[in-house]
This record gives sequence, structure tokens and C-alpha cells, in this order.
Amino acid sequence: MAEEEHSLAVLIDFENLALGMERPAGRTPGRGTRAPAAGSANHAFDIKLVLERLVEKGKVIVKRAYADWGRFNQYREVMHDSGIQMMEIPERGKTGKNHADIQLCVDAMDLCYSKEHIDTFVIVSGDSDFTPLVSKLKENGKAVIGLGIKDSTSDLLASSCDEFIYYEDIVRGPAVPAVPVAAIPKAKRPAMQLMIESVQALQRENKDVMLASMVKDTMRRKQPQFSETSYGYRSFSDFLQDAERLGLISLRLDQRSGTWVIAGFAEKR
Repeated sequence: MAEEEHSLAVLIDFENLALGMERPAGRTPGRGTRAPAAGSANHAFDIKLVLERLVEKGKVIVKRAYADWGRFNQYREVMHDSGIQMMEIPERGKTGKNHADIQLCVDAMDLCYSKEHIDTFVIVSGDSDFTPLVSKLKENGKAVIGLGIKDSTSDLLASSCDEFIYYEDIVRGPAVPAVPVAAIPKAKRPAMQLMIESVQALQRENKDVMLASMVKDTMRRKQPQFSETSYGYRSFSDFLQDAERLGLISLRLDQRSGTWVIAGFAEKR
């Protein structure tokens, strides 16, 4: 039986994330320290990787990012292409306080009270100032996931969330099958790649038992248009058995339900 799908609101303190990427490892600037100039990052923040990870948690209903976008022009196109609403916030020095943090908190509480179908909030930041917001959201029955850069994330914020995901863990990447996707017949590659990514997603969620229905639900969440029949399979079971024949996954039959269970990626032959 498929798990109930969660509805997510993703709220991004973009300046915190972008500047966290720009800082040398182990350095956390203190009050009054001048932030690095936008665009001087050693590594660009990949918002697409973040959204791909969050889709594994459920359906993303709201996507908003808060920043003075005049300072982050290089990110505008990818944010637009990712369907993220860019909330324009004046430069901090002009407002006298962190207006981005305030606006994010106001929007979070508005969504909390007005959109009952949203059951999970994702606060993309490492700033400890969001800890009271996390507590208030949980007080109102919402689950809260945090996501941030390890070296610039407050321990207080991380421990307050129901779950905290570190960006570095997303970038590191998951386990892969022994058989490379390039060895799969070209016509089958898109479906098999999607299946691999879905199994990896479930492994990240520590799902020990991956029922066929769970894998298919994850695949459909990642690509709603997916259908195994488009690739010539009569059923999803046929699709999974072909994936096993190709050396990608290992299957076993669940005795209680009579359905296939994905045990993991196949060992090298």
C-alpha cells in the first residue's frame, strides 16, 4: 500500500545559502563581518539538486526564495526555470534589519493558517533566527524539514527540525548499480534511469522494504508523465523483472502481498 503523499511548502533564505557556499570551510563570519560579493562563489549553489531531493518527500506546492535579486543575477534564470517565485527583498543595509527573514516567517505563518493541505514546511537556511518559526509551525501540527550548508548551519536550528538535510550530502550522491546505464539499450534508458533515481531516493529515506508500488509512486512523483506501457511493458512487474534481467536491481517476492519487492541494486556479475 502506497504511503500518503505529503504536500510541501519550500521557503528559501537564498542569501544565507549562497553566502554559505562562498565561505571558506570552517569559517563562520561574526557580526559586522562583510559578506563576500555576490558572484565570487567557488561553487555555485545548485537549486535543482535541492528540489530533486525534496520531491522525494512529497508534492512541492509552494516554492519561494527570498533575496535582493540584484545581487544574485546569475541565479535568476535557473530559479525561473525551476518554477521558484523570487521574492524581492531590499538590501539589508537599506532596511536596517533582516527583512528577508521577517518576510519568510510572515509567509510561512500565513501558509500555515490559510493552506491546511500543506502539512510539511521546508526551511532552506542554516540561520538560528528561524528556530522560533520552526517551533511555531510544529506547534500547529506541521512537520518541518531544514536544509542547509554544514559549515554555516546552526546546531540549534538543525536540532529543532523534524529532519535536517545537509546540502553536501545531496551533492555527494548515492549508491549506483554495478551495470552502467550506458550499457542499457538506448530505448529503455530513460525509464531505467528514472527507476534507479527512485530506488536511490527510497534508500535515502531509509526504506528497508521497497514495494513495487512504492517505487512506481516515487517515479511518478519525479515524472508524472511516466508510464511503463510507453516503453513496451504490459505491466510495472514486467518492467521491474526486465530491470533485474539487465543486472540493475535484485527482486524478491513478498509472501504476504504477492507483489515484488526491490531488495536493492544488483551485485556485480
